Amino acid sequence: MSNRTFTMIKPDAVKAGNIGNILQMINAGGFRIVAMKYLSLSKQQAEKFYEVHAARPFYGELTEFMSSGPIVAAILEKENAVADFRTLIGATNPAQAAEGTIRKKYAASIGENAVHGSDSDENAEIEGNFFFSGLERA
Repeated sequence: MSNRTFTMIKPDAVKAGNIGNILQMINAGGFRIVAMKYLSLSKQQAEKFYEVHAARPFYGELTEFMSSGPIVAAILEKENAVADFRTLIGATNPAQAAEGTIRKKYAASIGENAVHGSDSDENAEIEGNFFFSGLERA
């Protein structure tokens, strides 16, 4: 089991000015930020990142949204990182997310749900490698 996970603060949360609030929740959750950057994804980069979902009906809308504005990408470290971060962010649908979770506080809808969190150790490594070189990690 890895002690690292990957997250993105999505364009909706960046536009709403919630970067600091979300990072504070991440820090309060006991996560250490190993790498972080602020950037904008092109449509092609978003398509590449989410290619695992290419056959899904929401793929076009997802990649359009993820390339609509800046994001904050980060690798986080903590014991049991993937599972603990999934708990911290809450359910994809903010209406079903537990009180006190990032999505309950900052997500507007299923599509604009404030943050991405890796769903497995394997995907955390793949996703982290998509955004960060070894030199960019503390």
